[in-house]
Amino acid sequence: MLDRVAIELLRPGLTAGARGLARLGLKADQVTLAGFTIGMAAALAIATQHPLLGLAGVALSRLCDGLDGALARLTHATDRGAFLDIALDFVFYASIPLAFAVADPAANALAAALLLGAFVGTTSTFLAFAVVAAQRGLKSTAFPSKGIYYLGGLTEATETLTCFALMCLWPRHFALFAQVFAVLCVLTTATRLWAGWAIFSEPR
Repeated sequence: MLDRVAIELLRPGLTAGARGLARLGLKADQVTLAGFTIGMAAALAIATQHPLLGLAGVALSRLCDGLDGALARLTHATDRGAFLDIALDFVFYASIPLAFAVADPAANALAAALLLGAFVGTTSTFLAFAVVAAQRGLKSTAFPSKGIYYLGGLTEATETLTCFALMCLWPRHFALFAQVFAVLCVLTTATRLWAGWAIFSEPR
């Protein structure tokens, strides 16, 4: 819901940062892989009960996630890069609730399972819509710079990262945050199913 606003606010800084990375000779895929590695380290920190360290890793990982796209647009955007970016993003998002479940199974496992199940709904509808949209030659006017059709919703990256930050700052309340966000993800899944039903009902 807030990704368009966040992208516009962050675009100048990310573009400037990407120019610096380009001068160093770095490639977008390298930044993507670095961000993913840092994200997995953040999940490990959370799993070993160091949530504030994990939060720092999450923030740095997502900075890389913003820089890789900006760098790709400045240099050479590829289908491989778009695939790698979105695939590793979803692995990262799933790793954070799992890490909280590992950190305190008795308190967090059920809520983490509910949130991961809700994530399956948001990610599957997101990717399924993108596949069919590509077959129809549809382009997203809301997110024209994305490598695939980016279908928004109530819970996008900005909201997800805000939720992760709250979890890291107040880990004792993980279960509450996870359950509330799971409900919001279910609503996002419902709106995306409706969008697919409505848009793809039209003949090609």
